[in-house]
Amino acid sequence: MTKIAVIGGGKIGEALISGLVAGGHSPKDIHVANRRPERGKELVETYAITDYTDVNQCIEDVDVVFMCVKPKDTLSILASMSDTLDNNAEDTTVISMAAGVTLKSLEEVVSAGTPIVRVMPNTPMLVRRGTSVMSPGRFVGEEQLEQIKGLLGTVGDVFVVDESHMDAVVAMSGSSPAYFFLFVEAMIDAGINLGLPRAVAKELAVSSLVGSGHLMQESCEEPAVLRANVSSPGGTTIRAIRELEQSGLRGMVYRATEKCAQRSNELGAVKASAVEDEAE
Repeated sequence: MTKIAVIGGGKIGEALISGLVAGGHSPKDIHVANRRPERGKELVETYAITDYTDVNQCIEDVDVVFMCVKPKDTLSILASMSDTLDNNAEDTTVISMAAGVTLKSLEEVVSAGTPIVRVMPNTPMLVRRGTSVMSPGRFVGEEQLEQIKGLLGTVGDVFVVDESHMDAVVAMSGSSPAYFFLFVEAMIDAGINLGLPRAVAKELAVSSLVGSGHLMQESCEEPAVLRANVSSPGGTTIRAIRELEQSGLRGMVYRATEKCAQRSNELGAVKASAVEDEAE
């Protein structure tokens, strides 16, 4: 059985642990490192995993390390793990779940040959409906890549892309749950404006979003066709669609995703610069 270390037992870390255990992974083979002992105790009580406060003890002789820490802490923590990773009997694959931290930056703070995978998750993994997008580093083999895909598959869908697309991935899946939450929030307020009680408006908006998502995922049709199927000539739906288009919905989506991808690129450049400054 694969031995796994999770560095950081926050929401994303716990979601991963929960998915692994639910998927049949033995809790005794899952190590978790937390700065706060009380948080480690909570995870032990809930999942029966093994907790640590020392990161290097946590990663000794494990096969895979998931780094579920804040982007600003990722490189310093990974650098502190380098010697232990070198001393492990087998190659340990490191998976960074941090936005904006490039493979180049990650590989520069560990020994050459360390297999590293960059992953952009999103928050629906908290309910095992996440989207995880992977970019493998130079030293990741096909077998290791398939292993990581299988582990991440316990919390949702997994895709592999070239790292050059990762800023676009941040805009399309990493940040996009917030777009949908905002749209549903607006739908709820619109329903209240039409006279519905808030609870009813919320139930209708959320149920419709979830159902539409399943329909798009399971249908062979393009979203444009599914939309057209709901839009009867001269009917209520096409009147609403016309208003959304005239209000610039499509243009707003273009601009929002471009800004998101641009910001992701900027953050990555800042972190890379910081690594270079520390090395000098």
